[in-house]
Amino acid sequence: MAQPLATVDDESSPASSSASTTGTTTDTSLAPATGAPLAFRRGRWIDGWDPQDERQWATAGRAIARRNLNLSIFAEFLGFAVWALWSIVVPQLPAAGFTLSVDQMFWLIALPSLVGATLRIPYTFAVPLFGGRNWTIVSALLLLIPTISLAVVVQDPSTSFGVLLGVAALAGLGGGNFASSMANISFFFPEREKGRALGLNAAGGNLGTAAVQLVVPIVIVGAAGVQLERAGLIFVPLVILAAVLAWRFMDNLSNAKSDPRSYGAAARHRHTWIISFVYIGTFGSFIGFSGAFPTLLKGTFPEVTASVAFLGALVGSVARPLGGILADRLGGARVTIASFAVMAAGVVSAIAALRAHSFGAYLASFLVLFVAAGAGNGSVYRMIPAVFRHGATDDEDRARRARAAAGCLGIAGAVGAFGGFLIPRGFAISTSTTGNIQAALWVIVGMYVVMAATVWAVYARRGSSFGQTVI
Repeated sequence: MAQPLATVDDESSPASSSASTTGTTTDTSLAPATGAPLAFRRGRWIDGWDPQDERQWATAGRAIARRNLNLSIFAEFLGFAVWALWSIVVPQLPAAGFTLSVDQMFWLIALPSLVGATLRIPYTFAVPLFGGRNWTIVSALLLLIPTISLAVVVQDPSTSFGVLLGVAALAGLGGGNFASSMANISFFFPEREKGRALGLNAAGGNLGTAAVQLVVPIVIVGAAGVQLERAGLIFVPLVILAAVLAWRFMDNLSNAKSDPRSYGAAARHRHTWIISFVYIGTFGSFIGFSGAFPTLLKGTFPEVTASVAFLGALVGSVARPLGGILADRLGGARVTIASFAVMAAGVVSAIAALRAHSFGAYLASFLVLFVAAGAGNGSVYRMIPAVFRHGATDDEDRARRARAAAGCLGIAGAVGAFGGFLIPRGFAISTSTTGNIQAALWVIVGMYVVMAATVWAVYARRGSSFGQTVI
């Protein structure tokens, strides 16, 4: 006989039927056949969630998890879009009457990444503290602050650089959304489906960068010329929609608890910092080059529309799941090394294209770079559980290593995002000292070589501590 779901009578409860005098209703439509029962409480809280319970997952869990995943992707998509908003606004500021130096423009591009990277770890702890559904509502509504602020300040060309910088920093709120979204979704899915779910969540969010770089150049052009305030205003109804959908259809899991010890265990593990260093090269490149690419195009090839800049973030986002798939078959370390090799080749080709002033070659080189960076993002994340699982001696040791791996995911995600700050700042310094970005690009090539060599020496070399294990 099916076990009933205990539910509290509430208009927002996901399952309700006829009310009793106690205010509790019974609904067997979502009840597992013999699995653990789920209880729904006021505020869309779910008790008894266990995605590893196959019967619960088959009868109720899968539908709930997928609904939350879809809405999480939408909210995270907007977070990434707001995070990347200044990357496409900055190249348009001169046309709107602003007078800024190259260094100032790259500061406006870099600062959102710095703030977003810093917010990632506290955002991760927000989900267990407030609930995934509740924090999605809050984090979505927080995006109104950077978008409305941008719409206000860009209407006055006399706005000081300090004010512009402060408003650009607010866009970092969108960068924090990635961490809380990934943490939330990880609680909803069983281990066998978690990788795919998190991959879709990450890729959907990354696409927000491409979307904003495609749409904003179109919507800001009006009868009165460039109307940059529209770049912020277009997000207001979308943000409100995301918050309403999360309020109405997402859920909080009462057993979604954070383990601060996992971060402590990860921080004491040397592989956390090796992987974080490597992730600066993959995810940091994706964020850093995505942010700088529109400005690079505008400054280097002013005769060509910068609206094609969205292609870089687009192909990089699509390639991320591909990197994970290849890593499953070939090993994360091998795919990561190959990604760095292709990224280095793409940057060298971009330098040659700059010297020849060939737009086609320049664009193609960067697209190759973005594809390799996206694939590298997926492969590095695939490496983490394999690295921490290696050498486990018993169930207790495996559990301890799994906690450390979870902490490593959070730390590496935050550290890697700092690449979004370092790359634009590198371009600013290179331009100020040499007159172009080629010096910075050569430094980046050198870093890719060092990172590839690090992955090979630690994780892929036959004589390494991992021996014949494919990482």
